[in-house]
Amino acid sequence: MKAFSLSLLAVFCFTAVSFAQYQQTQKVSGKAVIKTPTILCEKCQEKVEFFISHTEGVTSAAVNIRKKTTTVTWLNDRTTLENIKTAIANLGYDADDIEAEEYAFKKLPKECKAEITAAKAKAAALNPVVTPAVKQ
Repeated sequence: MKAFSLSLLAVFCFTAVSFAQYQQTQKVSGKAVIKTPTILCEKCQEKVEFFISHTEGVTSAAVNIRKKTTTVTWLNDRTTLENIKTAIANLGYDADDIEAEEYAFKKLPKECKAEITAAKAKAAALNPVVTPAVKQ
């Protein structure tokens, strides 16, 4: 009986330690603010928040249309920041340095595509790319 009690106690302790380690790894998460300048309307905001929050490993996603940013938190053992940015680009929107996938952009509603194209044209006009003169 004493051996059985000791065995049961050992199993309980092992289970408790394993559970504590599991919880500790689950709490390791990342948080980032991603520049998303092409999310311009509430419809796009809702779409991105829904799909990104349902991406494996993502615990929350919040789009701020006015600041043109998306704040994301995720579990490090399930996904990475680059995967999240790629997921946003696969929805048809720019995410930091990753441009929207062309096929996904074409699937956006006409109003959204027109608004994004106009915003990109306006940004390009305000920040023209200066190419250095080549001496010959």
